Amino acid sequence: MGRLSETLRKSIHLSSLVIPLGYRYLLDYNRRVAFSLVLIALVISLVIEFHRFWQRSFRKTFHRVFGMILRKHELKDFTGATYLLVASLLCIAFFKEPIAAASIAFLSIGDTFAALVGMNFGKRKFLRNNKSLEGSMACFVTCAIFGLWWLSNPWLAILGALAATAAELGKIPLDDNIKIPLTSALVMSIVSVFI
Repeated sequence: MGRLSETLRKSIHLSSLVIPLGYRYLLDYNRRVAFSLVLIALVISLVIEFHRFWQRSFRKTFHRVFGMILRKHELKDFTGATYLLVASLLCIAFFKEPIAAASIAFLSIGDTFAALVGMNFGKRKFLRNNKSLEGSMACFVTCAIFGLWWLSNPWLAILGALAATAAELGKIPLDDNIKIPLTSALVMSIVSVFI
């Protein structure tokens, strides 16, 4: 994927901040309503996904409109947007409200800045996955700054940002849109029991 495509993809990715911001500021952490809205969005996304898998003409139109921002594996798999909605639904369902919202935001912010900084300034590459130290640092710093602003406990913010960065960097064969929010939410939930 070229730089322009990746930059466009990540700017759209950043717009997913509407989920945690809406959850907190519009819905006042109303879990039931947030869950319902994300579930509706996920069902619509799945209908579109399966329609493009099964309908050749729709697939051509879909690729004409979104082809520039699709990764190669997304041509025959779900898009990152669908995975993001799955992870958001799971976070809202199973984690405390501020932690769920922060972990979704860590995906939106951390993954975006990791890609943009890594792509443009990444000089020190990790051998295993071709990601860069600079991109990982950008992920950690942006998540930590957001977490410190969002969460009342600085330890949650720092350890959650660290978990999000480790998930983004890790080689676990899951989509980043699943790994980052679920890993950071799980770590922050465990940490919140002890501090």
